[in-house]
Amino acid sequence: MRLTLFVALLSFALDQISKWAVVHGLNLKQIGAIEVFPPFLNFYMGWNRGVNFGLLADHAEILRWVWVALALGISFWILLWVKREPFSKMGCICAGLLIGGALGNAIDRVVYGAVADFLNMSCCGISNPYAFNVADITIFAGAIGLIFFTPQNEKQA
Repeated sequence: MRLTLFVALLSFALDQISKWAVVHGLNLKQIGAIEVFPPFLNFYMGWNRGVNFGLLADHAEILRWVWVALALGISFWILLWVKREPFSKMGCICAGLLIGGALGNAIDRVVYGAVADFLNMSCCGISNPYAFNVADITIFAGAIGLIFFTPQNEKQA
């Protein structure tokens, strides 16, 4: 459980520090775009008021608090799950990644009214129009990891 909380705090802090550094420190909020290592890595300011890829953004103000409550609820549920089940170290790490990312994006919705996305990666002639953030990475990695590192899946392996 302590490992999960530590990883959650670490991933939350990394997300919030990276957002502050890029959005405010590099003034991406005003500039809009910074070519870092084109085309592989660029910073493009995006405010995601919906879910993934801006889905349901038409109802942003109503759903803003629903997403915050959902992130808090899922984070609390995962903590209870980790506390009750015999998770391996890797399972605890994955749970912490998901929780930290969910709370990082939830804080954005409270503070900004939207999630601050700024990372854009393209490669090999394919231009990616979407931006994401560190929290999105940790949520994805944590969720995928929990598929493989839950106590019942580890027993079957």
